Amino acid sequence: MAIVRQALVYDGPGGPFEGVAAWDDAIQGKRPCVLVLPNVLGQKEADNLKAEALAELGYVALAADVFGQGRRTTLHEDNRSRYMDALNADRALLRDRLAASLAALTNLPQADPASAAAIGFCFGGKCVLDMARAGLGILGGVSFHGVYDRPDYPSVTPIAAKLLVCHGWDDPLSPPDATVALANELTAGGADWQLLAFGHAGHAFTDTGRAGPGDIAYEPRADRRSRRAMTDFLERLFA
Repeated sequence: MAIVRQALVYDGPGGPFEGVAAWDDAIQGKRPCVLVLPNVLGQKEADNLKAEALAELGYVALAADVFGQGRRTTLHEDNRSRYMDALNADRALLRDRLAASLAALTNLPQADPASAAAIGFCFGGKCVLDMARAGLGILGGVSFHGVYDRPDYPSVTPIAAKLLVCHGWDDPLSPPDATVALANELTAGGADWQLLAFGHAGHAFTDTGRAGPGDIAYEPRADRRSRRAMTDFLERLFA
């Protein structure tokens, strides 16, 4: 195994953007590809490590940038949600930036553009759902502790991308009524969807930097179980 990590600068609306691609250089030929979509803080080392973990599974991965080159925040900033807030206010712009990130991934010489998926965390989980809603070219997606509000543009019907929603039941950002609303939305949209809900887990349950206790905190059982579910989901999706 020879995992390669490479910075990737690409264009898009409001760009340029800078992500990090990863793949196993010992594998010959094109292979399925996975877009990794970050949380409120933007593209960062934690996302790069997730891309490398996907490369170890045999995929080409891109830890994407939807905020713009150099636009990053930290947990310690008072205004850390400013870039996310701008995209929440313009979901069509977010959609177009997601399309640009997907194109950057599928244009990599190692990537099979017909076999693409996306995973995302928190705000990135919303991004995965928006890619499916917009009919962008993914076969499926996994949302980890995502946010479920609908965009202000109509979704495609049927929603073709298969979806796995990994959800912390105690998530204050996606309470039970929002979760049920998402289930109803995806059912009405004809999507092939699964919801895996974890008890005693809140928001950010995969984020090892969020020490508990609290309802926005790392939860190791939910992290481990959701990662296993993602691995199985991608195996079936690309079979």
